[in-house]
Amino acid sequence: MKEKKYEIENEVIRYAEESSMRYHLEERLVSHSVSVIEFCKDFPAGKIGDYFTDQLTRATVSAALNYGEAQAAESLKDFVHKLKISLKELREALVCLKIVNRSSIFSKVKNGHEIFQETNELVSIFVSSVKTSQARINAETNKPDRLK
Repeated sequence: MKEKKYEIENEVIRYAEESSMRYHLEERLVSHSVSVIEFCKDFPAGKIGDYFTDQLTRATVSAALNYGEAQAAESLKDFVHKLKISLKELREALVCLKIVNRSSIFSKVKNGHEIFQETNELVSIFVSSVKTSQARINAETNKPDRLK
């Protein structure tokens, strides 16, 4: 009986930890989106500044919104699909930030390296999450059928 109780307690603890991590990641994505919006306020006026403001804000906000959708996924495959969309958007933002940080047009813009670092960390988190979730899917599909 103790083994069952221990398994149940571990499952509850694991679920609580995962739930806390999900909330933390969601908050981190929201904060990152707000930081990017504030960051883009300093972009130069004109066609190029407007273009990069639009690209960067849409990509980062989309990553956060798709992560929110992932939390209500209908299946593990749906969850992974939405995580991959968030990852694609974060990678787009990362490339956009590389351009912004290297271009002299944006030389007066501050905090670019901090935002780049946070985006890079979020990409790493999502890569890891996708790999872990994909491994769960693969493990489930390779389980022996108990009905046979």
